[in-house]
Amino acid sequence: MPILIKNGTVVNDDEMFLADVLIEGETIAEVAGKIEPTSPDTVVLDAHEMMVIPGGLDPHTHMQFPFMGTVSVDDFYTGTRAALAGGTTMIIDFVVPNKDDSPIEAYRQWREWADPK
Repeated sequence: MPILIKNGTVVNDDEMFLADVLIEGETIAEVAGKIEPTSPDTVVLDAHEMMVIPGGLDPHTHMQFPFMGTVSVDDFYTGTRAALAGGTTMIIDFVVPNKDDSPIEAYRQWREWADPK
């Protein structure tokens, strides 16, 4: 179902402006001054006096990180949900090979931990 965010202050990399934002599926379909719902099942959210900002990117995380016989408190399940709650929509996790592993082997291990989450 489409989502229409109305009357918000859109913030991008170089300006802030009043606009509506139409989201269809996982795509921002339109950003414009006044947008009407595209279908009867469109969810309309009023963002009057609110900011509409892009999701954040965290380029250095330590999910499920093994270190000196311990493992970081967040695994991929809890860590990505905590990040999302704070507005972060993408993470780049820190990958460290074991002593005898290649970087690609370490990457594959991290993907195995992360993919089902």
